[in-house]
Amino acid sequence: MQEVIDNAADEALAGFGKLIAVTLHADGSVSVDDDGRGIPFGLHPEEQVPVVEIVFTRLHAGGKFDKGSGGAYSFSGGLHGVGVSVTNALARRLQVTVWREGQVATLAFSGGDVIEPLVLRKATSGERRHGTSVRVWPDARYFESAELPRADLVHLLRSKAVLMPGVTVTLTQEKPGAKESDTQTWKFEAGLRDYLMHSLLADPLIPLFEGAQFAGTSETENFAEGEGASWCVAFTEDGGTLRESYVNLIPTVAGGTHESGLKTACSAPSRASSTCTHCCPRA
Repeated sequence: MQEVIDNAADEALAGFGKLIAVTLHADGSVSVDDDGRGIPFGLHPEEQVPVVEIVFTRLHAGGKFDKGSGGAYSFSGGLHGVGVSVTNALARRLQVTVWREGQVATLAFSGGDVIEPLVLRKATSGERRHGTSVRVWPDARYFESAELPRADLVHLLRSKAVLMPGVTVTLTQEKPGAKESDTQTWKFEAGLRDYLMHSLLADPLIPLFEGAQFAGTSETENFAEGEGASWCVAFTEDGGTLRESYVNLIPTVAGGTHESGLKTACSAPSRASSTCTHCCPRA
């Protein structure tokens, strides 16, 4: 499901969405809703198949490869058309609803195959005008447990909210037989600073070291406009080392040159016993 969440985050990162809502349904399914532009559902000019169908069934078919001025995204995360196709293949049912251009498109898959072809209807009065909803029923044959790791999911969604200031991210868990659901909501206006201060176990010894640098239109050909990084660092006497890094909102748990470079820059002699870094480059 992370790939579906990443796709919703890409719409927000591109400035087309302000809401990502994840729901853990009582029947074991998971849904991800966003208020982005909505996945195109017109016929692909060459394949003559609805674009939304290709997105969910073909590897490397996402809109993340064309980074030019006419592309869908200047920056994006996820597995670039691989992950959501695999999610579909490992689902006993996956259904998609798209709101776009005054119409509503629905289709459904099972094991990666179309079982309910695309159906279009006109959006009704009061219905949302744009966005995408994906609901997945995982196939138990491929998983040791049908339940998503709740702590990991909370951390992922909370970090998305932090890295996209002003975007609201929610997690709702339906309870079998209950009329009410449990909902958590995250929205941060100050981004990395808020996240870091909420994560520290002790007060910083010195003011936070934070900054950002992104390439402009006059930069060299080695960097596209908007490429760069933002960071926030704190030094404390108590608590263990807390270090997180992301590229295009995707956690880079194995680190990388972006993380090691920042770590090296902050490794000057200090009596502080703990360093906390948070880096979010775009590439």
